[in-house]
Amino acid sequence: MIYQSHKNSTIKASFGDALLASLAPDGGLWMPEDIPFFSPVETALMGAKSFADCSAELAGHFTDENFTPDVLKALCRDAYDFDVPMVTMKGDTLDPALAPDAEDFILELFHGPTLAFKDFAARFMGRAASHLMGATSQKRTILVATSGDTGGAIGDAFLDQAGIKVFILFPKGGVSKVQEQQLTTMGRARSNVKAICVDGTFDDCQQLVKQAFGDKKLTEDYSLMSANSINVGRVIPQSFYYFWTSLQAKAAYPNRPIVYSIPSGNLGNLTGGLIARKMGAPIDRFVVGNNANDPFVDYLSTGVYTPRPSVPTLSNAMDIGRPNNFPRILSLFEDVYADVLEVCWGASFTDVETERHIRRVQHETGYIMCPHTAVGHLAMEKFAEDIASSFTKITVGTAHPAKFADSVERILHTEIPMPGVLAKAMKKKKRMHVMAPTLDDLTDYLAINA
Repeated sequence: MIYQSHKNSTIKASFGDALLASLAPDGGLWMPEDIPFFSPVETALMGAKSFADCSAELAGHFTDENFTPDVLKALCRDAYDFDVPMVTMKGDTLDPALAPDAEDFILELFHGPTLAFKDFAARFMGRAASHLMGATSQKRTILVATSGDTGGAIGDAFLDQAGIKVFILFPKGGVSKVQEQQLTTMGRARSNVKAICVDGTFDDCQQLVKQAFGDKKLTEDYSLMSANSINVGRVIPQSFYYFWTSLQAKAAYPNRPIVYSIPSGNLGNLTGGLIARKMGAPIDRFVVGNNANDPFVDYLSTGVYTPRPSVPTLSNAMDIGRPNNFPRILSLFEDVYADVLEVCWGASFTDVETERHIRRVQHETGYIMCPHTAVGHLAMEKFAEDIASSFTKITVGTAHPAKFADSVERILHTEIPMPGVLAKAMKKKKRMHVMAPTLDDLTDYLAINA
């Protein structure tokens, strides 16, 4: 696969070069030059494979000659050694024999090691980067801004890997207590993964990463690499679970259209879904759920994209006022607004509405949602109000509710069981550097630690 800058299609790179460079030389986002399309017969055969093996086959179309089929199969089987379940809120799985009338499913993408959907992209990206760097003895310094889950997933994926240092920038007071504990307790005191608490918002963290990559000397001195979704190596693997799970849903309920609802911040998750649809995945539409930070929902309503400063909300991982992947979405639709509207529908919700929904779902079904999943499910319900016919509703569950235990327990007045990996992290001593949101402060810290 050849990649090109979304700003200038004459600027091209291989997958490996795009992955390690993160951004194109003109500052553009890398996009696949051509997205493969699979016929219904081909997709049926791929859907019969395991998720890991289907992912490996898809990855073969997006990587380069450095990744043989055997390498990709081993890579994906290692990365995806956990379940990808679709369940009803009453506990039934996606199986028409068990739940023949079921329409409303949660795609639980939080069964990986850091209990968030970011594990899918981070683990593929980490293994792909290590494979490339191992063959060339290269070194990289990874800068990643996180609004909650990205940093944990990237830190876990690159922990203790030779030749790589990871610096995770997160906003002070802008992540949950559990997320902060995860981010600041990885590895040992001299770990290759370090947490930086930025006295600002996530947008400040994201802007710092962009400024660092815009500084040619800094980029060259430290061989900077981004692990945020500006890196195409983060976005492509997110298409894999949409492709495979939509095939499972179509096989179970062949006569029903399929609609995914995605709680959205930086729009990387939606971009992955749109790529899967262009590959032939049987997906009819995408519903986008925003919190108060809703520039994309505004765009869908007005045709005008207006980024703005982010504001803190209950669903903090979506507190993004300038989503990185908006240009990629426009590129996929060749900047045709009407075409975007044919595929995407959106709605935004307040914290009060989100809390009320978490309580109602738990009361009616016993199912406990994280705040982000609740926003996505609210959007699906609102979308379904005007749809008379039956369709398969799949809301993307982005994180385990225990990652937001402080908020969810307050809302439900009940204790959320803490999975073992989180319980272990909560007992560790936090290690982090606190700094102002300036490039000078970041440069000084890198000079000492990178």
